[in-house]
Amino acid sequence: MIDHTMLKPSATLEDLERAVEEYRRYGFACLALSPYHALVALKRFRDVRICAVIAFPMGFSSPRASSMLARELLEAGVAELDMVMDLHAFKAGDYARVKEGIRAVVEEAKSFGALVKVIIETGLLNDEEKIKASQIVVDAGAHFVKTCTGFLGGRATIHDVALIKSVVGDRAKVKASGGIRHAEDALALISAGADRIGTSTGPRIVEEFRELVKGR
Repeated sequence: MIDHTMLKPSATLEDLERAVEEYRRYGFACLALSPYHALVALKRFRDVRICAVIAFPMGFSSPRASSMLARELLEAGVAELDMVMDLHAFKAGDYARVKEGIRAVVEEAKSFGALVKVIIETGLLNDEEKIKASQIVVDAGAHFVKTCTGFLGGRATIHDVALIKSVVGDRAKVKASGGIRHAEDALALISAGADRIGTSTGPRIVEEFRELVKGR
């Protein structure tokens, strides 16, 4: 249910080891890492389900570049890919380019049985744009629509999760990410339709949830 993330540019190999230990201790769905840290982790830790990011966090990548990076990561053993859609192309109304970039990664992932989650960066979009972006992601064949990177000022909201869910229905899943720090926030987003939670504070959320359960 929780994708444990370690994506800060200042992250070290010691941080990676700590994140792996937290992944193991709490049984997270995957550990989301930069391409470099993903490749390191795959060599050192065989028991970890790795998610790597593509075009993160700005979405500045061509379809060909995204496809090539996706293949390198998938061949190394990455199980999931979180990519940022081409935000400039989207804002320019070049939806074909946006879809091409997503589909390029989806096609690479197919032969590896890997999941593709596409970040639409809801904090930069109005509701009409969120609907359009979600439709593009689904039409391109991705498995998840994801709210935010958490790096560009946006945060996951109940409104956005519910809106995306209303668009994708059963055709794709929803990942809420960006500014999720506490168990109550995560539970509210799940109730709104989120299938996954992306956060760097997974351990805190799990511990808070355990306390909530004890208090019932």
